[in-house]
Amino acid sequence: MPSKRKPNILFFFSDQQRWDTCGCYGQRREVTPNLDRMAAQGVRFEHAYTCQPVCGPARACLQTGKYATGTGCVINGIALPQDSKTLAHWMTEAGYSVGYVGKWHLASNSSAKIAEETFHDRPVPPERRGGYKDFWVASDVLEFTSHSYDGHMWDADGNQVDFPENRYRVDVVTDHVEHFLDTRDADKPFFLFVSYIEPHHQNDHHRYEGPTGSKERFADYDVPGDLVDTKGDWRENYPDYLGCCNALDTALGRLRAKLEALGIADDTIIVYTSDHGSHFCTRNSEYKRSPHDGCIRVPMIITGPGFEGGKVVDGMASLIDLPPTLLAAAGIEVPKYMHGRDLKPLVDGRANDWPQEVFLQISESQYGRAIRTRKWKYSVVNRDVPGWRREPVDTLTEECLYDLEADPHERNNLVKDPALAPVRAQLAEILKRRMEQAGEPAPEILPAV
Repeated sequence: MPSKRKPNILFFFSDQQRWDTCGCYGQRREVTPNLDRMAAQGVRFEHAYTCQPVCGPARACLQTGKYATGTGCVINGIALPQDSKTLAHWMTEAGYSVGYVGKWHLASNSSAKIAEETFHDRPVPPERRGGYKDFWVASDVLEFTSHSYDGHMWDADGNQVDFPENRYRVDVVTDHVEHFLDTRDADKPFFLFVSYIEPHHQNDHHRYEGPTGSKERFADYDVPGDLVDTKGDWRENYPDYLGCCNALDTALGRLRAKLEALGIADDTIIVYTSDHGSHFCTRNSEYKRSPHDGCIRVPMIITGPGFEGGKVVDGMASLIDLPPTLLAAAGIEVPKYMHGRDLKPLVDGRANDWPQEVFLQISESQYGRAIRTRKWKYSVVNRDVPGWRREPVDTLTEECLYDLEADPHERNNLVKDPALAPVRAQLAEILKRRMEQAGEPAPEILPAV
């Protein structure tokens, strides 16, 4: 029987993983059998989305419960402010052991152009670890300190921890998670955030790198609908991409088995999700930073105490909802400044006023904002300012309108259709309201030209 103490929480975080790589979301190939079993036992969110389709900003949102403009981390290479109160701080106050393994991406101020402010090739100092004080094996930017079969991270004392020879990166990260589980303080509940780099592309190799044999194993794949008849680079990369996702799934199976062996599986909440997806250079010149579903829709599955029964939740869920969900699960009162909502009432069918849309801030490739409802995708942009701008703008211009019921793969942009002007006007008002809720001033929204 589960104990009455606070639940353990294991946050299993992938990087750049589309929702449709998973069998429980319709993937035909056997890529994620362990995750599919977890979904059958727990809760799967059918409509789950990032709140910022860029690595660092999405991570800042998850650690703080604030949108990227609320943290100041609106692009990669901006460090999380050291006075930020993170999930680790909240959990520590509630009596948890807190640990972090993998990719951090919140320590460096790369834009400062000061060597002392970047930690791409050296250990992250304790004051820049967001409060994860009890266990730490990580790199600030793991794709800069490793490849699929070589590399290193650093431990809590700043010692370099090299990958064993010929061991795949996913397996190395998982080895350190198992070490934490074996050596933790068993008298305290734990909150462990595990941040894998897969299936993110390997930057310096300009390709996705699955385990050896992935190209052959996953050569027979179904092309996702949004990629059919497009250019991009999915043809050479998709089998390896699926190989990365399968390696993550094997790691999930390992960790669930470890929890069972330790006798704490029934006391542990596991969250599986990703920071954003990948559109394989079909919407812009790289893999993310766009409002399209291939980029913003992610898997989100939770299992453990309070998240059981094989439920499928149809409501709109966002990464921004996970921080309040985790705090509530740990018995912590959710602070009013957090921008998301506890997902548990939605899971239980008690959320009568749940938002009918998710809100996104988009940066780097553009200065953009978007909302996604069950039927509509509506995005706006300011092309006169750089995508890394931090300050608010006075005007935004309509960029995209997709009818997702008639056009789920977003091939027909209706943003200039005069018959849909009333729809755009209604969506613009919703978008402005969501911007204000996120602490941004409401802009003037201009029609597309």
